[in-house]
Amino acid sequence: MIESLSSLGITLINVGISAVFEYISLHVLFCLVPAFFLAGAIAALFSKESVLKFLGPDANKVVSYGVAAVSGVLLAVCSCTVLPLFTGIYKRGAGIGPATAFLFSAPAINVLAIVYSAQKLGLDIGFARAVCAIALSIVIGAIMALLYQKSMSEEKSKLKAAPFVVTPQDGGESGYRYRTPLTFLLLVAILVLGGWTLNWMIKGPALATLVLITVYTSYKWYTKDELKAWMNETWFLIKKIFPLLIAGVFFGAIIIYLIPVSFIEAFLGGNGILSVSVASVFAALMYFSTLTEVPIVGLLMAQGMGKGPALAMLLSGPALSLPSMLVILNIMGRKKGLTYIGLVILMAIICGMVFGAII
Repeated sequence: MIESLSSLGITLINVGISAVFEYISLHVLFCLVPAFFLAGAIAALFSKESVLKFLGPDANKVVSYGVAAVSGVLLAVCSCTVLPLFTGIYKRGAGIGPATAFLFSAPAINVLAIVYSAQKLGLDIGFARAVCAIALSIVIGAIMALLYQKSMSEEKSKLKAAPFVVTPQDGGESGYRYRTPLTFLLLVAILVLGGWTLNWMIKGPALATLVLITVYTSYKWYTKDELKAWMNETWFLIKKIFPLLIAGVFFGAIIIYLIPVSFIEAFLGGNGILSVSVASVFAALMYFSTLTEVPIVGLLMAQGMGKGPALAMLLSGPALSLPSMLVILNIMGRKKGLTYIGLVILMAIICGMVFGAII
């Protein structure tokens, strides 16, 4: 008995370690690292006024929620990669409504995921995923704003930016007027290209070129104080987020390993409330790297899973994972974090039920 428990313990540790190594090798270098640098740039270099103009609590609601809901279209990010970006805009003063709308929508509506879902799972599921992701991001953001916007000032005091002194270069010169938007576009291009599945003969040189251009222009356009602020913010986000992601990947892999596949499959057939709920909760606990949710859902559908549970998995899975939950609770606080997590799971269930009934 003791030997069997010891053997199981060693197996579980190996499963967790293997998941961590796979996560790092497949994901961190080309997705999460650019995301941290992009988030650091947002927090240190972006004008707070520009963030407030589009995403602040007093911004035009149509504009702020519209921007937040569709801004992830070109970002091939998962539930973990989006966290530094969310933290960056959240710290710069974005309202909790638009910020959480972005947090939900960015992993769910990137163009690669939508097209891939339509190709592999059917046009109906691909279309439903796109529509529901945008709609739910706005609904979830609006509910979060209704419940918690009044406490934003208190929340921001817990997320103070790293202290720095910036000596800006002459913003009136044409050479520097568009430096921050251009830097943002370069970093986004690195993030997007890093997440695409391309031949390395094409992807490698293109990534190297973008990185070299970004490094050169950054040193040319920004002062030492500005670059220091950028690196300080990036390091602050890495220290705050990365350890929780690793812990979540480790323990999440163990939890998934302990759940019998036959048990999951038995509760995913049809489009009833039980199967849709199980699908939503199960997907929320799993970690899906970018696009991997599609083949997993396709495999389960081939084994009898209904289209309602499939849509629920495609909505809650990319938006949440055990690693991302740990970070969300740390960044937003327990009350707000649990509310957001619960809303994602609940809204995914509702969409899955409606879609299953229609289909």
